[in-house]
Amino acid sequence: MSLFPTILMFSLQAATAATAVQQAPAWLARVDGFVGEQMREQKVPGISLAIVKDGTVIAKGYGEANVEHHVPVTAETIFQSGSVGKQFTAAAVMLQVEAGRIALDDSITKYFTDAPATWRPIHLRHLLNHTAGIPDYATDTFDYRHDKTEDELVHMAYALDLQFEPGSKWDYSNTGYLLLGALLRKVSGKFYGDLLAEQVFRPLGMSTARVISEADIVPHRAAGYELVEGQIKNQDWVAPSINTTADGALYLSALDMVAWDKGLRAGAILQPESWQQVYTPVHLNGGATYPYGFGWSVGNRDGGPFYSHGGSWQGFRSYIARYLGAGVTIILFANLADTDTWKIVDGIATIIDPALAAPPEAAEP
Repeated sequence: MSLFPTILMFSLQAATAATAVQQAPAWLARVDGFVGEQMREQKVPGISLAIVKDGTVIAKGYGEANVEHHVPVTAETIFQSGSVGKQFTAAAVMLQVEAGRIALDDSITKYFTDAPATWRPIHLRHLLNHTAGIPDYATDTFDYRHDKTEDELVHMAYALDLQFEPGSKWDYSNTGYLLLGALLRKVSGKFYGDLLAEQVFRPLGMSTARVISEADIVPHRAAGYELVEGQIKNQDWVAPSINTTADGALYLSALDMVAWDKGLRAGAILQPESWQQVYTPVHLNGGATYPYGFGWSVGNRDGGPFYSHGGSWQGFRSYIARYLGAGVTIILFANLADTDTWKIVDGIATIIDPALAAPPEAAEP
């Protein structure tokens, strides 16, 4: 089967995706070649890619969504989000801020009243920007094979000793976003996935976005894989409840993410002041900053804002990179846990516009 199925191209201004753009950009053939090269080199079964540039969308699939059944990847193929899902949790939290139910500088003990006394200095913004000091629960010692209720997961977090004074350092922690999901239920009375469906996914036209479910019939769902001694194997099984937490347990397609990007460009869902908070770098207690906002890495590239985030979960990798100054967004999903998605995204950006290339010394954002 060819790595390069039929391309889907349309204008974001069009009434439907059926409104075609007449001519593919000159750089697209080079992108196809580069993606195919990386898939062979990295042994990636399948990739779904969307590129938004100056209002035109290019969305297509490469390789196989399911290796056993030889199902091709398309722009509609459903992948797991991994931590790309954190930006949606952050948006749901900001919706509660706008509704007056919570405030970013509230202590989390206002809502988690049985939390350890050492948590009193932790504010909601510390959970959003990974400065709370709560260690990451998602380690090799965590038991992913047994179901846990939301309350059990929260109490698991209570047992973790703080690593540092809240606000003094930045250290990525899935635990913080797990807690934000529990917070959303406390203040709204609804599961965070239902809030997203009502207030984000449906309003933006993200028609196939949803929380992961192993039981439901999900059309176009990809299978996830990992490399074991260089051979492709199926992903490890995870207990269903562990696959619904707010730190990154969504099903998304490239077209869902195109709709999300369109909403972001329009400043939809949230007020401008809230979006400004989302994209503001961390200000640490000592006065230093760190290039992370609420669910986004934030920086600059080629003279304009650069917002990005990656994800990795259960045999899948994801990435979104938004180069606002150049009017370019790159969205990539892969169904192999070992995929170096940033290498592929940065390579694609460099082909589109060499000025967007990451500096040689730059780490993955």
